[in-house]
Amino acid sequence: MSDFIQIHALTAYPPSNANRDDMGRPKTAIIGGVPRLRISSQCLKRTWRVSDVFTSALSGHIGTRTKLLGNEVFKRLKEKGISDKQAQEWAKPIAEVFGKIKTETGRELEIEQLVHVSPEEKGAIDALADTIAAEKRASTADELNLLRKDIQAVDIALFGRMLASSPAHNMDAAVQVSHAFGVSKYTEEDDYFTAVDDLNRDEQDQGSAHIGEAGFGSTIYYTYICINKDLLIENLQNNIELANKAIKALTEAALTLAPTGKLNSFANHIRSSYVIAEKGTKQPRSLAAAFFKPVYGDDHINESIKTISSQRENMDKVYGKCYSADYILNANDGTGTLDELLAFVAS
Repeated sequence: MSDFIQIHALTAYPPSNANRDDMGRPKTAIIGGVPRLRISSQCLKRTWRVSDVFTSALSGHIGTRTKLLGNEVFKRLKEKGISDKQAQEWAKPIAEVFGKIKTETGRELEIEQLVHVSPEEKGAIDALADTIAAEKRASTADELNLLRKDIQAVDIALFGRMLASSPAHNMDAAVQVSHAFGVSKYTEEDDYFTAVDDLNRDEQDQGSAHIGEAGFGSTIYYTYICINKDLLIENLQNNIELANKAIKALTEAALTLAPTGKLNSFANHIRSSYVIAEKGTKQPRSLAAAFFKPVYGDDHINESIKTISSQRENMDKVYGKCYSADYILNANDGTGTLDELLAFVAS
């Protein structure tokens, strides 16, 4: 059986619009028959992955997501004095190692889909570009085959990599992240705002220079994270120390960072109010069912804590505990510390 780390977090957001839909309004979901605020899994993962908390802790082990790998090789060859024509001819097969190349004129070096490249792979690409530039020749098949390296990029190991054109180089994600959803019913609200022209002092026309509106909402979000530690270690070529650092950094980012959408307008900097961390080898389970009935009343944080605690206790009674150890942080009553929780998940 695999070792699983499960994290259940309740995080209170003030009025905000952290993750917008195509109309610029807060994303929502219908749960238990009522609308809830929602932050997508993709939004959360990117927020954590590019954060200072994550990148500073894992410096040197962060990959790059891009379609422009071929363009970067082209630029590097040009800087070494290679002509445009040869630089394009030599860059194309290097880019093709990582995905299918577009056929549109002017975009012949662009990969069709985003590819996640590890630092080791990027270093190998740069080294090969320097070699062929110095020797004034194209890459050999053997050199191209060596571009794929054993991955030590924690973001690829955590969140996976899928290359439709190169399935042999896919990597299963070691982390599953739910869409965060509000525990209470969402009532749509709008911020009607105006902008004033400071230089407009015309007594005949002193109206606003701009009028607009922006949707927003406030709720407590439930977020669930499940980490397959054994798979993470495997993805990192059995580097246990790096795996533990990755788990610690991911957990800290998840509990202390909000997406940056409309952050300047709402200042929705957050810390999770209540966190359950569990470790064990049995099949994981979400506690989302606790909130299919929306939370009501005038003390949503404490009501949410009671609700999720009751759901967890009852599931344990019926199915047995799926964890052998746990740690609970409750910022509402001062129980636990972030340092202790991080030490728990990373041990």
